Amino acid sequence: MTDDTRPDLRSLALVHLALAVLGTIALSLDAPARGWAVTAAVVVYAAGLALVCRGTAWFALVGFLCLVSTFQVLPDWILADVLGTLAFPDEGGPRFDDTVPVAMALMWVAPLFLALAAADLRPGRAALAAFVVFAAAELLAPVVGLWEPTGDTARLFGVAVYVPPAEAVLGWAAAVGHHASAGRAVVVKIGAAAAVSVIYTGALVVSYFVIDVASWRITF
Repeated sequence: MTDDTRPDLRSLALVHLALAVLGTIALSLDAPARGWAVTAAVVVYAAGLALVCRGTAWFALVGFLCLVSTFQVLPDWILADVLGTLAFPDEGGPRFDDTVPVAMALMWVAPLFLALAAADLRPGRAALAAFVVFAAAELLAPVVGLWEPTGDTARLFGVAVYVPPAEAVLGWAAAVGHHASAGRAVVVKIGAAAAVSVIYTGALVVSYFVIDVASWRITF
């Protein structure tokens, strides 16, 4: 990044505290209000994060992660509708083809931002940070009813084993994609964000095949 300015840490903490409060309130509601409230919470979070980061080098990061998160609807859709290894309970609110909640188009911003910020935008560290952050999210999501693994997949503590390695790749790809597109035209940023999602989708499919398909076919 050419500009090393950073947002105030106290403001960042307040934004994420607000997300936690809003998310807790939203998840305490019954459907269909619950789905609408979750959608509103992620929109407010993304807007608040952009506002806090405005005027710093991280403002571009927030914009890029919003693009990546939007494209992440596609791998979610593939897992839910093609592989059948993921389900999104209908808690109300808008959905894409009655499969993936619209809220997921911004749901990835928070964990990706936390992972990349913790890694200081270094790809190798971002992979490790993403593995940790997303593993925690995967543990929590079925408990609060946001999404849950389905089908005959290997699981550990309720988490589909093939997912965290792919999410580590996602963290690495997001950091690389941001560095590659920083300061470039919007169309370049969109292309980079799409590439990040494609890389993640490929990592998911390969991880799923190795862990849940090929492993069962190995004979001695």
